[in-house]
Amino acid sequence: MSQRRIYVTEARHEFLKLIRIPIFAVSTIALPVMFYLLFGVAFGGSEGGGVGATTYMLATYGTFGVIGAALFGFGVSVAVERGQGWMRLKRVSPMPPQAYFVGKVAMSTTVSALIIGLLFVLGASVGAVRLPATEWMSLGLVLLLGALPFSAMGLAFGYLVGPNSAPAMLNLIYLPMAFASGLWIPIHQLPTFVQGIAPALPPYHFAQLALSTIGAAESGSWALHVVVLLAFTAFFLAVAAWGFRRDEGRTYG
Repeated sequence: MSQRRIYVTEARHEFLKLIRIPIFAVSTIALPVMFYLLFGVAFGGSEGGGVGATTYMLATYGTFGVIGAALFGFGVSVAVERGQGWMRLKRVSPMPPQAYFVGKVAMSTTVSALIIGLLFVLGASVGAVRLPATEWMSLGLVLLLGALPFSAMGLAFGYLVGPNSAPAMLNLIYLPMAFASGLWIPIHQLPTFVQGIAPALPPYHFAQLALSTIGAAESGSWALHVVVLLAFTAFFLAVAAWGFRRDEGRTYG
């Protein structure tokens, strides 16, 4: 089997494996879509960041959905596969080591694209969102690229926690961060003390980048948001690398 075919096969099976798990499909794909229908469309008459609520929340719930796909696609699956011994089997197989991680990135990106596509269809139809083609494309691209920093975070947690505690641990971090970053309710409508915390949270910077593509960013320059997300990515990749080496030491040391 050629190297390219190995990578494609691994990515396809990663996607099929997760999409067939009902809890993953419901919590990761259906949740942001349901929230957008309940809150984005329900509050369609209000405004956020100078644009209609359905437009504003298309960006923030897109951010919420992409983060969920990245965290749970990496974090929970890596933790479970470590617990089952699947990682050790992968290491001794002839498959290139990078194929495992490339497959998970491809899976996370595919699920993110599915969530974004569903939200865009709902936004354009039920939400009556009207954007120039360039803004639709820019928003979609920023949301897709934003999956990478949170994939790094998910990977790190996958190496730090066990299979049973991974879902609960990620939810304890992910849901409060999403709320405090203005992903559910526009940041300017949150209590003042929460608005003060938000700039310290990576999802806030991701959301502001997404909002900037539709002219609705509320604070900070795009360069600042990019730098924060790059630093966040580098930190969690370093943590994941440490966890990987720790596992190798326990197995082969």
